[in-house]
Amino acid sequence: MSRPRFHVKKGDSVEVISGNFRGSSGKVLQVLPKKQRVLIEGVRIIKKHLRKSQDNPQGKIAEREGPIHISNVRLVDRGDRDGKAKTGRKSAEPKAEKAAKPTRRKTKAAKEE
Repeated sequence: MSRPRFHVKKGDSVEVISGNFRGSSGKVLQVLPKKQRVLIEGVRIIKKHLRKSQDNPQGKIAEREGPIHISNVRLVDRGDRDGKAKTGRKSAEPKAEKAAKPTRRKTKAAKEE
């Protein structure tokens, strides 16, 4: 049985393209491959009621991100993945800095040169 591959990975910047949270964007915190869902920073904040414990003597209502189906998100920027983003040079000079094509963000290779 093969491992499923998805178009987003942890650390990528994504935008929600459908559903209640359409138009929201953030960074992927976690990918849940078995459920085909992702957790995105600041999107679908849910309230989790925590029972009284030694850590929380009064109990607590904690806010955290809820999962969204992976088909509802679109990749905006690949984060800090090395060598994976499509790049182009800003000018014809050989020492010109490289930048990611969709966002024109400088890549690590350009920062090192």
